[in-house]
Amino acid sequence: MTPLVDLQNVTVVRDGFTILHNLSLQIDEGQHTAILGPNGSGKSTLIRVLAHEIYPFAGRGSARIAGKERWAVQELRKVLGMVSPDISEKLLGNPTVLDIAVSGLLGTFGVVSGYEVTSEMWNLALESLANLEVDHLAHRSFETLSTGESRRVLIARALALRPQGLVLDEPTSGLDMKSSTAFLKTLGDLMKRGTTLILVTHHVEEVLPQIQQVAMLSKGRLIECGERAKLMTPAKIADLYDIPIESASASLQLAQERCPA
Repeated sequence: MTPLVDLQNVTVVRDGFTILHNLSLQIDEGQHTAILGPNGSGKSTLIRVLAHEIYPFAGRGSARIAGKERWAVQELRKVLGMVSPDISEKLLGNPTVLDIAVSGLLGTFGVVSGYEVTSEMWNLALESLANLEVDHLAHRSFETLSTGESRRVLIARALALRPQGLVLDEPTSGLDMKSSTAFLKTLGDLMKRGTTLILVTHHVEEVLPQIQQVAMLSKGRLIECGERAKLMTPAKIADLYDIPIESASASLQLAQERCPA
């Protein structure tokens, strides 16, 4: 079976500085994965590689999504959806929630004016909003939503294309503990429905029990990748984040309390 994500010996250089060093990572469809690392570890650059916004430096390595190295962006989003907290900054005008959801099918950011939107597209957008339990907000202005609501709407936007996988960048950023706990439950439900999730985060507590594979990133290098149970230990978390083992244990305990199996 062709992997959903297949990065082989990827090196990324920006302004003469090497950000990713000879990184290899494989994610199969259905293999829910967390890419975990502290700030400055290269996670944002890795996301841009997955999104095909940047490519390996001077032919050093390959970045294949569903077996292909080159994609038109809108076609790629049908395979691998992307959601990050800052995506709302790209929105123009004052779109409704339904506009946001259907714009994922158009390849725009909330803009629907001037595009032909079929009844089937509106229905797909509404269905996607319903799956994220925000269809009751369909005619609200996106700008009036809470952080948690807007995050669900942006995921619905990505899922309107029914991609095989979904990349989530720091999914609980800006959410309080109650909202983030509810949001993580939503992500667990998505995995149960068959969407392959790739969580890119520095928050240990976001690594849900359903996550099968953990990739640990530090200073642009993939230092370990393997089964969740083997890597989500106090000793390995303490080493990754350069923190006392007691702090690592507390973070893992919090993860267990917030994300029960």
